[in-house]
Amino acid sequence: MKGDFISNLGRIYGIYTGGFAAFVIMLAILEQLGVPNRIIGYLFVFLTIGVYALIGVLSRTAQVSEYYVAGRRVPAFYNGMATGSDWMSAASFIGMAGTLYALGYDGLAFVLGWTGGYVLVAILLAPYLRKFGAYTVPDFLAARYGGNLARFCGVIVLMAASFTYVVAQIFGVGIIASRFLGIQFEIGVFVGLVGILVCSMLGGMRAVTWTQVAQYIILIIAYLIPVVLLSAKVTGVPIPQLMYGQALEKIVTLEQTLGVTRSHIQPFATYDMLNYFGLIFCLMVGTASLPHILMRYFTTPSVRDARKSVAWSLFFIFLLYFTAPAYAAFAKLEVYQNVIGQPIASLPAWVQSWGQIGLVTVRDANGDGILQLAEFAINNDAIVLATPEIAGLPYVIAGLVAAGGLAAALSTADGLLLAIANALSHDIYYKMIDPQAPSKRRLVVARVLLICVAIVAAYVASTRPAGILAMVAWAFSLAAAGLFAPLVMGVWWKRTTSAGAVCGMIAGFSVCLYYLVMTQYFGMARWFGVNNISCGLFGIPVAFIVTYVVSLMTEAPSKEMQDFIESIRVPRGAVRLADKSQMVD
Repeated sequence: MKGDFISNLGRIYGIYTGGFAAFVIMLAILEQLGVPNRIIGYLFVFLTIGVYALIGVLSRTAQVSEYYVAGRRVPAFYNGMATGSDWMSAASFIGMAGTLYALGYDGLAFVLGWTGGYVLVAILLAPYLRKFGAYTVPDFLAARYGGNLARFCGVIVLMAASFTYVVAQIFGVGIIASRFLGIQFEIGVFVGLVGILVCSMLGGMRAVTWTQVAQYIILIIAYLIPVVLLSAKVTGVPIPQLMYGQALEKIVTLEQTLGVTRSHIQPFATYDMLNYFGLIFCLMVGTASLPHILMRYFTTPSVRDARKSVAWSLFFIFLLYFTAPAYAAFAKLEVYQNVIGQPIASLPAWVQSWGQIGLVTVRDANGDGILQLAEFAINNDAIVLATPEIAGLPYVIAGLVAAGGLAAALSTADGLLLAIANALSHDIYYKMIDPQAPSKRRLVVARVLLICVAIVAAYVASTRPAGILAMVAWAFSLAAAGLFAPLVMGVWWKRTTSAGAVCGMIAGFSVCLYYLVMTQYFGMARWFGVNNISCGLFGIPVAFIVTYVVSLMTEAPSKEMQDFIESIRVPRGAVRLADKSQMVD
C-alpha cells in the first residue's frame, strides 16, 4: 500500500472486516460438518483476542506522545468509532437489552441518559478541552486551577470511577469466558486480562485506539445479526428497529394468558418518576465527566475534529442503542414462546449450561413438571448472550455474540485501565514525584501500574460485587459528582478559583461516595427514596454550590488566566496552552 498507516485506514479496516466475515462463514461451515460447539466457542474467543493482541504488538510505541494521545493524528471518523467502542462497554452490549427485557419502559432511562450525555460533551466540554491542549483530565485541572492539589483530587475521583467501571467490564469477560470456554467464572476473569494487557500495555493510547476501531466493527456486527435474524423469523422483515412493535403486541397477548398483571410496557412500573429522571440526569452528567471518554478528544488533530468526533461517536453509539429495545422485545418473545409452558424434563441444553454459572434458574414449585413463568429466572446479563440459543439459531451465532460482547468489554477495559495507569504514572509519578524522570522510565512505570491495577480489578470482579449495570451506574455518579463541576465551571465561569474547585470536588465526591457505601453495605435508609445507582443526584448539586460559594469567598484568578479561559471558549483556531510547563512534550 502506498502512503503511511493513516492514509490507508479505509483499505486496512475494509480488509479486516472482510476477513472477519470469512472467519464467521468458515466456522458456520465447520458447525454443519459436526465440529463440537466447545471448539467453535474456543475459536471465537481466542482468535478474536489474538487479533487484538496482534494490533497491540504492531502498534507498540516507546514515544510518550504516542503512548498518551496516539500522536494526535486520529481522524474524526475513526476517533468516533474508537470512542463508540470505548463507550459501548459490557453494560451496553450485555446489560442494556437485558435491562430493557426486565424493566421495559423504565429501562429506557439508561438509553436516554447515556446518549443524552454526549450532547453535554459536544456543547460544554470536548472542543474546549481539546483547545486547552491537555493530555489528561487531571492535566486540565492542574493547568486551569494552578498546582497539584487540584490534580491530585482529580486523580482520586478518576481512580474511584474508572476502577468501579473496569471491574464491571472484567465481570462481563468472566461471564463470557465461563460460558463459552467451560471454565470457572473466577478463572475466566483472569483469562480475559491477557488480551486487555497486551493491547494497552505495549502501545498505550495508540494501540488502544486502533484496537478499539477493530473491536467496534466486531461488536456492532455481532449485535445486529441475531436480532435481524429474529426479526425476519417473527415478522418476515429483517429490520428489527422498525418491526419490534409486532413482537410487543404478541408479548402483551401472551402476558394476559400467563396472568401478568402489570406489564413492563407501562411507564414507571419499576422506577418512580424521581428515580427514573434522577437516573437519566446522573448518567448524562456522568457521561460528560468520564476521564477515559474525555481523553479520546485529546487525540484528534484539531479542535474542529474534536467536535466532529463527538458527532461520529453519537452515530456509532446510536446504531446499537436504537437496536437494544428490539433485541429485548424479540428475546422476551422467544422466552415466552419457547421456554415457558414446556416440560421441565425436556428443556434444551442451554438452560443447564447457563444454570451452571448461576445465570438461569429453573424450579418446579408446584410439582406439575411444566415450567411456569414464576418458576423461571434469567439474569439480565445473560439475555443478549443466551438469546441465539433460546431462539434455536445456529451455535455459530451464539459464538459471534460472545465475540461481540468480549470486544465491547475489552475495548472499554483497555481505555479505563489506560486512564488509571496514565493518571498514576503521568499525573502522580511524573508531575508530582519525579518531574525529571526520562521517557523510558515513565513508560515502564505506566506499564507496571497497568498490570497491578488490572490484577486487582480482576480479583474484585471475581467476587461478584454486583450486576454489570449497577456497577457502571455507580461509576457514572462518582465521576459526575467529582469532576463535572470543576470541568464545566473551569471553562464557563472565569471566576472559578482553585480553592473553589478543590472544595467542590471533595464535597461532591464525598457526599456521593458516602451515600453509595452506606446504602449498599451498611443498610442506611435511602434519602427521599433515591436508589444508590443515582447517588450522584446528591453529590452533583453539592459540588456546584460549594465551588460557587468558595470561589466567591476567595481571590479571583489572575487576569491572564481569565483572558485565557475567554479565548478557549471560541471552539476554533489553534490549540492554546495555559502553562506549557504543565503539558507533556
